[in-house]
Amino acid sequence: AVLTDVLTGGQTGATTTANTESAVNTVLQSVLGMTGTKVSQQGLVGTWKYSQPGCAFTSEKLLAQAGGEIVASNVKSKLQPTFQKVGISSSNTQVTFNSDGTFSAKIAGKAWSGTYKYDEATSKITMSGLLLNVNCYAKQNVNGIGLLFEGKKLLTLMQTMSALSGANNATLNTIGDVASSYDGLRVGFDMTK
Repeated sequence: AVLTDVLTGGQTGATTTANTESAVNTVLQSVLGMTGTKVSQQGLVGTWKYSQPGCAFTSEKLLAQAGGEIVASNVKSKLQPTFQKVGISSSNTQVTFNSDGTFSAKIAGKAWSGTYKYDEATSKITMSGLLLNVNCYAKQNVNGIGLLFEGKKLLTLMQTMSALSGANNATLNTIGDVASSYDGLRVGFDMTK
């Protein structure tokens, strides 16, 4: 009931059942690990290019407490200018997951490669490379996948990559600020093939 109230603003009388179900499905796409949002091992394999900032909550309860899909949309809009300032675009940010457990990536044009392990049950990807080791979570999107990190982990990844290009740390700290504003929020990249 709480999730429905968040979605409808408490005005259930004015909302049809079909609209409510559609809204619930939209919001649940912003929750990691929900049925329909999990990525299979085979589904992860391939080359994924950055399309826009991504985010998701770790539970329905945390999503509802934060204010639902509106918050997810606001988080993405706050991350967009930060990602642009550090040079992240579809032409220079991508990840290739190979079926042999190796990956190669470019983050804002900076190369990173190594090995990965994927746990389908938890959607957790452990990426280990020469520059750093980091965990993220895969989420199925309508037209691709999301690679989502705890705020501090994404900040570490971005700082490591930006150290190679001399990006402004104050700009990067915005990522940590946005992520720490909401309990259980994961932020990162929405990717398409």
